[in-house]
Amino acid sequence: MIDLYSWGTPNGFKASIMLEEVGLDYAYHPVNIGQDEQFAPDFLKISPNNKIPAIVDQDNGQALFESGAILIYLADKTGKLLPTEPKAHYATLQWLMWQMGGFGPMLGQAHHFLRFAKEKVPYAIKRYGDEAARLYGVLDTRLGEAEYLAGDAYSIADIATWPWASRFEYQQVDLATYPNVKRWFDAIAARPAVQKGIAIYG
Repeated sequence: MIDLYSWGTPNGFKASIMLEEVGLDYAYHPVNIGQDEQFAPDFLKISPNNKIPAIVDQDNGQALFESGAILIYLADKTGKLLPTEPKAHYATLQWLMWQMGGFGPMLGQAHHFLRFAKEKVPYAIKRYGDEAARLYGVLDTRLGEAEYLAGDAYSIADIATWPWASRFEYQQVDLATYPNVKRWFDAIAARPAVQKGIAIYG
């Protein structure tokens, strides 16, 4: 049994989608970041960086924070969605790191300055809007070469990246501009495990 501490954000979606995809039993524990529950002492014992998601594996007591680490852990635990063949393995990790280091953080900044900042900051809106467009271009080019990010097979790289693309409206991105992304996005959105992984947040 996995205890999942999460909330309905792109990073939170990663963990719940992965748990649904690999078929592990889990219990969802909401951490309402809008009410600062991520700063609760009990949660900080699991996630000292006060970010969701986090998990505790009741099989062995392993606690983990950071969504990318959680995806790798669950893939290793189940033998699913992270290839073992070296070329495919490192292709998957490469695109996972691309998401963790760029696609997520930069789109998160676009979300903030386009939707949530208390004052309009034109420089920041342009900077992060331009970077979002560049990253979608990188994604579109890659998905013009391969069905999924790491190649022919759906993997944790797709699970990490798709939730951020699912907020394309927050980023003021038109997916029709990126036809390869649109094809990939729609295919993943249709997966039952993806739908279930999002639905837990209500």
